Amino acid sequence: MIIDYLVLALKSLKHRGLRTWLTMLGIFIGIAAVVSLISLGAGLQAAITGQFGGLSVNTLTISNAATAFGPPGSTSIKKLNEHDLDIVKNTDGVKLVVTRLIRIIKFEYNDNTEFIYIADIPEEKEQMDFVYKVANFKAEKGRILNSNDHGKVLLGSEFLGNRFGKTIEPGSKVKINGKEFEVVGIAQKTSNFIFNGAIIMLNDDMEELLDINDDIDLIVAQVEDTDEIEEVASEIERKFRKDRNEKPGEEDFSVQTPLEALSAVSTVLNIVNLIVIGIAAISLLVGGIGIMNTMYTSTLERTREIGIMKAVGAKNKDILLIFLIESGLLGLVGGVIGAALGLGLAFAASSAAGNFLGGIDLKVTLSWPLLIGSVAFSFLLGIFSGLLPAVQASKLKPVEALRK
Repeated sequence: MIIDYLVLALKSLKHRGLRTWLTMLGIFIGIAAVVSLISLGAGLQAAITGQFGGLSVNTLTISNAATAFGPPGSTSIKKLNEHDLDIVKNTDGVKLVVTRLIRIIKFEYNDNTEFIYIADIPEEKEQMDFVYKVANFKAEKGRILNSNDHGKVLLGSEFLGNRFGKTIEPGSKVKINGKEFEVVGIAQKTSNFIFNGAIIMLNDDMEELLDINDDIDLIVAQVEDTDEIEEVASEIERKFRKDRNEKPGEEDFSVQTPLEALSAVSTVLNIVNLIVIGIAAISLLVGGIGIMNTMYTSTLERTREIGIMKAVGAKNKDILLIFLIESGLLGLVGGVIGAALGLGLAFAASSAAGNFLGGIDLKVTLSWPLLIGSVAFSFLLGIFSGLLPAVQASKLKPVEALRK
């Protein structure tokens, strides 16, 4: 019997043709939006949180307030200095302190010029090893820098390939702010896109090249006990506020742990996901209203047909079931097509975004719970939207229906 109802419902939908597809349009858009946006949101969250994956959980990052988007410390007007460094060094619980410089320079190779981030690396072995460990630097070509590599640079993974019309190899000569340097190696791709696109140079070379004296863009502090990292961070904040005569909440500096940064990013991404899901829900609501409208119209158009079915023995529940199957099919087919369309859009967008964002690996994975859940929701939305029209159709009296 159910098979007969299903065949009858399919014939009815096929008969309405264009109206059926237009009815499902809202479902297409809504489900496609839900699947693509949630998939992209999950991929973006994984990609961005991956930027923090190389950071040790026992490190603190101290920088002055930034004026624009960029690597920490690179856009601060007022830089940290040796006095600030002494405050961090003299804080109880701090094991190792490393200063970092991050600037923008003019890079020239094979008659091509680009403006690129450059970062220093300390020459003292313990500090150098710490930076390499935190940044997870390993050589893809050549080798990484050592303490004696004055006049030489290490390039990030984005310098691999034919980016400048000619491949850069270990031993190649490049110009940085008009001065020639030798490339010792090109690093493997890391989880941090900033490192992937940067140039690494010894601290003394960078200070001489850019005429830097007392300025410090970033201070990275390694704490002795990971369990006490929050207490150490609070103590550094207290000392900085006292030294600068600032009140809580009015600081022109930040002391941040990797977990705090990760938590902030996750919070923002969760809010974005909620917003886009809300927008998609509006489209689904419109799709549900479209199904309801179509089923009401179908009831009016098929009044005589309903009367004939009741005259030959069809019961109210039979008519109800036929109309519910029709509305459910509208939601189901719309959900399947929308899910497939949304997944395709997510993969296409991830491919384009991966190139545009320059190094962020925006992966979209096939989530069966998301796909099945979206289709199931669409099916239930179709049944719910068609419930009132189906009830109205089932209550038609045979004699009155045949007269119309």
